[in-house]
Amino acid sequence: MYILPVSPYSCFLKITYRRIAVSVSPYPYRVSVQHSMYAFDLKSQCWSALDAAGEVPPPRVGVTMASAGATVFMFGGRDQDHKELNELYSFDTATNTWVLLSSGGEGPPHRSYHSMVADTDSGKVYVFGGCGDAGRLNDLWAYDVLGRRWEALPSPGEACKPRGGPGLTVAAGKVWVVYGFSGEELDDVHCYDPATGAWSTVETTGGGDKPSPRSVFCAAGIGKHVVVFGGEVDPSDLGHLGAGKFTAEAFALDTVTGAWARLDDASDNHPGPRGWCAFSAGELDGRQGLLVYGGNSPTNDRLDDIYFFTPPLEPAS
Repeated sequence: MYILPVSPYSCFLKITYRRIAVSVSPYPYRVSVQHSMYAFDLKSQCWSALDAAGEVPPPRVGVTMASAGATVFMFGGRDQDHKELNELYSFDTATNTWVLLSSGGEGPPHRSYHSMVADTDSGKVYVFGGCGDAGRLNDLWAYDVLGRRWEALPSPGEACKPRGGPGLTVAAGKVWVVYGFSGEELDDVHCYDPATGAWSTVETTGGGDKPSPRSVFCAAGIGKHVVVFGGEVDPSDLGHLGAGKFTAEAFALDTVTGAWARLDDASDNHPGPRGWCAFSAGELDGRQGLLVYGGNSPTNDRLDDIYFFTPPLEPAS
């Protein structure tokens, strides 16, 4: 598994096999910096610095990453002049080499603080939403890993507000957009079916076990479930310069029944309230779960710890 550490708004973690790739930088908020590359071996639990080569991406914040096999994909972000970007890079974890795959007029419009997820079954990498040149976005794009080309997918329409910081996962063969921020914290759920090309607004249930509105949380598709952890439930008056109110709750959405369930942590180890984390679905010692790295604390401190959460989920029938 590999981890790439960058600042709390650009700290990204993706799992490839048994290593984590992280890109990290302990620099001032919303300031783009040249990231360093590190790998964390889940078996030995040891860090190692990576000497990255190739077309190394220039400094940026607000980027996203997704992994497919031994390759990590990185899209978009915001540069040192606060200019939105739309380059797509790949990082080969076998050779520690970066390659620029697309830029300029190719692919999605420029953006930052969007969401990204890879579907290894279909060989697609999806990008949704974020902050563009003219405001927040709600468009969905797919990158074909083998064909090396972008495709603009149908828009969800007005039912799904343009947003930043949403959860984006693949579960039960569909692409799920969960919550996010659109001037206020949101609590809606939408899904896109690649087989039909159609969007649906999902009416969820759960009562007291349904997450409150939130954004910039961890989200992962595990079997038929969408698992979420943490996030911002009340934004800071200082925007990205301050820490909003964060939560330490974990929930799972059953994508078949539409029911939310609160997930209780039975261990003594807990990450505590946080948002803007690096995260990834993964497997540790045969257990499927959610890996969480770093993030922003309620006191506006940048974090550098790692947790693996094994949620008590009902298996798919």
